[in-house]
Amino acid sequence: MYVPIPKDIPLPQPASLFFLRILVVVTFIVHIAFVLLMVGGSLFALVYEVAGLRRPEYERLSKEIGKTVTVTKSLAVVLGVGILLIMNTLYTVYFYTANALTGTAWIMIIALVIAAFLLSYAHEYSWDLLADRKGLHIALAAGAVGLFLFIPLIFLANINLMLYPDQWDKVHGFLSTLVLPNVLPRYLHFLAATVAVTAFFLAWYFGLERFPVDGALPGFTRPQLRRHFFAIALGATAAQLLFGPLLYLTLPAQTISWGMTAVIGTGALLAVGVLGLLWMESRAPDERVGNRFWSVAGLLFLTVTFMAAGRHMVRENAIRPHRALVEAKTMAYMKKVAADQDFLIIPGGLGGAPEPPGESVFKKVCAACHAGRSRLVGPPITLIQAAYKNNPQGIVAWAKSPYKKLKGYPPMPPQHLPEDQLKAVADFLLTAQALNM
Repeated sequence: MYVPIPKDIPLPQPASLFFLRILVVVTFIVHIAFVLLMVGGSLFALVYEVAGLRRPEYERLSKEIGKTVTVTKSLAVVLGVGILLIMNTLYTVYFYTANALTGTAWIMIIALVIAAFLLSYAHEYSWDLLADRKGLHIALAAGAVGLFLFIPLIFLANINLMLYPDQWDKVHGFLSTLVLPNVLPRYLHFLAATVAVTAFFLAWYFGLERFPVDGALPGFTRPQLRRHFFAIALGATAAQLLFGPLLYLTLPAQTISWGMTAVIGTGALLAVGVLGLLWMESRAPDERVGNRFWSVAGLLFLTVTFMAAGRHMVRENAIRPHRALVEAKTMAYMKKVAADQDFLIIPGGLGGAPEPPGESVFKKVCAACHAGRSRLVGPPITLIQAAYKNNPQGIVAWAKSPYKKLKGYPPMPPQHLPEDQLKAVADFLLTAQALNM
């Protein structure tokens, strides 16, 4: 099986790897908490507004939930900057490779986030304006929810692709990443966590003494609201007992280790404790509902921490074998660079042989767009060899006057090089050595 092995960027890290690995877990937990509240809050607001078509008290509940989304969506985006920067730093080769392979969908995230925010704001500030046009008002909410649900799927598929270097040469855009075995279980796990965390947050929010339940939400009592949302959190957390094992069983084989299993298993045991406490809260009498809130919050925080740490271990285990190959290729490349520099400084090099002229010109002119077996801007050398077998002069003629020939590749500009250099490059491209570029 062919596995693309790119060269790394030989730059020093801005901090110790231990610190960066701790930071990537911490920033992920903070960021994902507000992502869950943003997506979940929008989803709950939509569901309750639809329910409000029959029962007006649910429309008022929808409006109050929508107010929380204003804050959570801003914090989700702002706090996402930190985790993206650290991912860029720790996993440069893997993160940018996944970005390039899901290119169109990945770059669309900017426009999709803007559209989701605009729809969300339009929905929030048009309750009175569209009071007599509920279909349109609900459509605004549905549009925002649809985008809020789709954007995390792009992120998830992109990050998941980092775990599968052996699939990189088979991926052709975002849709092809969705068939990788771990994507759907991850997304189901995310959706269940969205509902559970948001419901738990709303049980706290509507339980605050300063929240005027009687004035803002006639038809509900504070204990009733808390039991309602504790029950939803209970159901969503129970769903994780199905989605969690499914997610674990679909992980790449190389990610499974005793350490990772122990960390995730501990998180699962803590989740069972969360389930027990939520069950009691959902059935507590009015005067006692919410008494276990902070116990649930503490166990939930530990659960999320262990799961986030396990998630990081999965990523590290997945790319460790490939990372060793990348490091070896990078070391070989740096040695070659040093030898080439020696050759330039001292004719003949420091005991080294001169580089063949075709290979030298290829590295200077062609390597930015072409690689041996990998697709870059232009087609891989394997395709060039198949098209021009035993025909170097055909490559020369093409380089002088190219035109758009392959679907999915941009046209190559004409190469104004001396005839002998073009011929040397053409001869080199048809050799076995060129496939190692």
